[in-house]
Amino acid sequence: MRSAVCEMFDIEFPILAFSHCRDVVAAVSRAGGLGVLGAVAHSPEQLEIDLAWIEAEIGDRPYGVDLIIPAKYAGQDDGGISMDDITAMIPDEHREFLAELLDRYDVPEMPDDESGRWGGTQEAPFSANAAEPQIEISLAHRPALIANALGPPPAYLIEAAHEAGVKVAALAGKAVHAERHVQAGVDLIVAQGYEAGGHTGEIGSMVLIPEIVDAVAPVPVLGAGGIGRGRQMAASMALGAEGVWCGSVWLTTEEAETHPVVKEKMLTATSADTIRSRSLTGKPARQLKSAWTDEWQREDTPDPLGMPLQPILTAAAQRRIDRAAKDTESGAGKLANYFVGQVVGTMNNVKPAGQVVLEMVEEFIDATEDLGQRLAD
Repeated sequence: MRSAVCEMFDIEFPILAFSHCRDVVAAVSRAGGLGVLGAVAHSPEQLEIDLAWIEAEIGDRPYGVDLIIPAKYAGQDDGGISMDDITAMIPDEHREFLAELLDRYDVPEMPDDESGRWGGTQEAPFSANAAEPQIEISLAHRPALIANALGPPPAYLIEAAHEAGVKVAALAGKAVHAERHVQAGVDLIVAQGYEAGGHTGEIGSMVLIPEIVDAVAPVPVLGAGGIGRGRQMAASMALGAEGVWCGSVWLTTEEAETHPVVKEKMLTATSADTIRSRSLTGKPARQLKSAWTDEWQREDTPDPLGMPLQPILTAAAQRRIDRAAKDTESGAGKLANYFVGQVVGTMNNVKPAGQVVLEMVEEFIDATEDLGQRLAD
């Protein structure tokens, strides 16, 4: 398949797969796309292990790493803040609400030996301090791409990546954001629409993709948000994208490490069963609707805190929920959720990630051939 993105990474299909699961990353790269490991919650030790494993699995095929270094972050003007600083900033009202919530849903306490902090690190989540060792470890390996998922990549990341011969991507929810990324030196833009899972803006993909393509040409653009099938891939490329960035569709694959209760919810969900909520990270992020999101939406409960306070507040609670959730009807099961886009409505079969790639390509070919035949007629 001819595409600027295929040429940039020497891949067969312009399908980039974001996943926190190394098995999905390897499977997509082996199938002819480019797997991208979401590393934000990896400890340095685990990232080292996973990157070495991926490289052993895929040989000389390319892969990428995705980090989150936000442009705006509490304490950034003071050189960053420690976990202890953040803990002290969390209001008692929020602690009390969360404790009452978990008690009301009968979520048991974690054993003492499993109650560790965020990701096994003493650094604040989503911070530059947490990302620096991840960047160093990534560049000590051989990724073809490093992506920043929230805001413009910092200058030191772009410089270090380019010195190592690694391309840099950034996600954008507005054309003006994409223009800033390009001015900073980014090689690839991911135009992520409102439909996407995780942190998204408020503009739908059908409008956003051509706006960004026109704004940053000739820098290549990937379409993201609501893309999990070949027809959606064809539509994205018809809008000017050079390929697609998919995340949600891998969450129900055989390789995915998605919590079994959450995967069961996703397999039966419709496209109306997601919500943009600040309840997990402090920034609007699309996720499954659940008792968790419902509780944080109530008028009589405290508003979610900003990043990084909210994820620090809720991280231990989420671990408790995941550990206790045995089925969708239990208290913990009702609270259990995860980031996913509106495309969840078509994610109703468990299949290998490599099969998802090939089915996308086959449907893409059928869709484009159908359009070509309509023109011929």
